[in-house]
Amino acid sequence: MKSTAPLPTRPARKNAAQVAAKVATPAPAPAATPMAPKGTAADSPGFTGAMRSFLTYIRVECGLAPATIATYGRDVDDLVGDLLSRGVKSPAEVEPAHLVEHVRFLSRDRSLDPATIVRHVSTVRVFFRFLHANRTIPDNPARLLERPTKWRKIPNIISPSQMRKLVEAPSHDHGELWVRDRAILELMYAAGLRASEVGTVRVNQWFPTIATLSVVGKGNKQRMVPVGGAAAKALERWLGTQRPDLVKGNEAQADHRLFVSNRGKPLERVAVWMLVKKYATVAGLHDVHPHVLRHSFATDLLRGGCDLRTVQEFLGHSSVVTTQIYTHVDKSRLREVVTKFHPRFDR
Repeated sequence: MKSTAPLPTRPARKNAAQVAAKVATPAPAPAATPMAPKGTAADSPGFTGAMRSFLTYIRVECGLAPATIATYGRDVDDLVGDLLSRGVKSPAEVEPAHLVEHVRFLSRDRSLDPATIVRHVSTVRVFFRFLHANRTIPDNPARLLERPTKWRKIPNIISPSQMRKLVEAPSHDHGELWVRDRAILELMYAAGLRASEVGTVRVNQWFPTIATLSVVGKGNKQRMVPVGGAAAKALERWLGTQRPDLVKGNEAQADHRLFVSNRGKPLERVAVWMLVKKYATVAGLHDVHPHVLRHSFATDLLRGGCDLRTVQEFLGHSSVVTTQIYTHVDKSRLREVVTKFHPRFDR
C-alpha cells in the first residue's frame, strides 16, 4: 500500500509523528481496565478502515518493529473506544475538543503515568496526520494537540562490581544451560543489547576473528559492536559445547539464532527477562531487568571517557538526544575535565 504520508525518521519535539515513530523502547500499553471506555475500532466501519490503513503504513513504509506496531494499535484502539463512547462514529467527526478530553481521560480516569500519556499523544498525532495526508479527513484535529510535560527518568544502573556478580552468577548449580545463560549476560553487557535483540541475533552475525557482533535493532538499523574478551570467551564456549547439542543440526528449527531454548528453538524475549531476573536474585541484586544491563553498558563507556557519539552508535540510537540521558552519571569527572582543559582554571 502506497501512501503520501511523510515517513517519521528522527525524533523532534515539534514533530510528534517523528517522535512516535522512533520511540526507543515503547512501554507496553496496559490492557483495558474497568475504567476504560467500551467499544473498539471493530464497532465502527469508519474507524476500522482508517486503523487498518494506518497499521499497514507503519508496518510497510515505516518498517517499525512488531512490538511497536502492536503498541500503536492498542493506543489507537483506546482512542477509538473513548471516541465511540462520546458518540463520535468516524475520523471525520473528530474535533480537537474530543482529543483534549481523551488526554484528560487517560490522566484523570485511567491514572496513566506521564511517559505513557506522552506516548499516547504521539500516537494520536501520527494517526491523524496520516489520515489528513491521505485525504481521509479534511482537517487534522490533532495539529494543535500539545504533549504533556515528560520528566526524563534517570536510567537505573548497577555498578561494575555488581555487574560482575551478575554475569558470574550462572554456575553448575543453576541448571544445565548455565553456559548459555553466562554467555547471554556477558554479551548483553558487552554489547548493550536489548532483550529482543538477544533473541533475534543470528550465528552469522557473530564475527569471532574480530570479536564483533552485528546487531539489527529497531527500525532495521544495523550496528557493529566490538565485544570484549570475557564475553567473546563465554560466547565461544556456548557455541562450541551446548548449542550444537541442543540444535542437533536442525538449523531450520533454530532459525540460525545465536541463542536457543532447551528444545533448540529461538529464544523468546520473555525468556531473556526471566533469565536476567533469576540471576539478579542469585547475585543479591534488586530491580534489575534487561535494560539495566544496556543502561550500565552506556554509562560505563561514558565513565571511561568514551565520547557520546560513539555510545550513540553502539546503542543504535537515531538521535544523540536520546543518548544524552546517560551524561547524568559521572559527575565526579566534571572537575577533572575542567581542570584538564580550561586554560584559566586554578589548578
